[in-house]
Amino acid sequence: MHGSRGVGAFVGGRTSAVVLGAALLVTGCSSSDGDGPDAGAGITQQPKESDPFWVNPDGNAARQVARLAEDGKKEQADQIRKIAQQPVGEWISPENPEEQARGFTEAADEAGRTALLVLYNIPHRDCGQYSQGGAADGDAYRAFVDGVAQGIGDRPATVVLEPDAVLHLVDGCTPDEFHEERYDLLKGAIAKLKGLKNTKVYLDAGNAGWGDPDQIHEPLKRAGVDRADGFSVNVSNFYSTEDSIAYGKQLSARIGGKPFVIDTSRNGNGPYTEGAADERWCNPPGRALGETPTTRTADPLVDAYLWVKRPGESDGECKGGPKAGEWWPEYALKLAEGSTS
Repeated sequence: MHGSRGVGAFVGGRTSAVVLGAALLVTGCSSSDGDGPDAGAGITQQPKESDPFWVNPDGNAARQVARLAEDGKKEQADQIRKIAQQPVGEWISPENPEEQARGFTEAADEAGRTALLVLYNIPHRDCGQYSQGGAADGDAYRAFVDGVAQGIGDRPATVVLEPDAVLHLVDGCTPDEFHEERYDLLKGAIAKLKGLKNTKVYLDAGNAGWGDPDQIHEPLKRAGVDRADGFSVNVSNFYSTEDSIAYGKQLSARIGGKPFVIDTSRNGNGPYTEGAADERWCNPPGRALGETPTTRTADPLVDAYLWVKRPGESDGECKGGPKAGEWWPEYALKLAEGSTS
């Protein structure tokens, strides 16, 4: 198993950040206290003291809520609202990264919140699986990161950096000839983003099911985790929060006590254990939303529970799903219905 999960939940036909940011500011949807409702779905921000991250009032889930409400499907709209009212990661696509980063951070800042961004564009990404691709070469990747940094500027942002990129250096997925460049690119990205005034960076460190923390702690150091704010675990995966905390704490002890964040977006029922083992990560049935995003966590080493993966977006073309990153309304509804919150 590659430890990969079709983490390519990016683009998927979403509104451009620039258009979004402009629309929010013009319509006043992002009031100064962050509680102004969106006209369609009535999406508001979460309380800042427990959840400082920005809720996008025009995300795919919010649009689905509005459509269901218009069709008189109140029960389904209420279910999807469980997703729409929570902050989720904005995956920056390679096209116009500066404009996207600026749009999201401006809208978040106007609402008095912090933008949660995900960079997933490392060259030779995902080892030829559903989310394969990434920047054409090292120079293209550096330009991508530079654009993101320019777009963020001094506004608050939290960045989850390159899901799977270090893990795939360890599990044999990424060919040896690309390793040195990848370490260099990750180290450079951390340095660039940490040079900004109000940006936090969490370098991805795999998940509780892939292997042993002893296998990845040195590669994380080589990739520059010492300069990052910490690391992320369970991105786009389903391992329980309890197991993810245990994995993260083991790893933290090996890299100087660094804190970490956990993707709890779809881990409410834990991992799928049926079907082909190498595709259990891909659109598994019977899953549920996990703990809602918050900085009030069960352990002092855990900086936040985040919804890095956008619940309702496909992992890839498996089990009847659309392309990786595309919105799948039926799957979103099942995730919401499976959760207790």
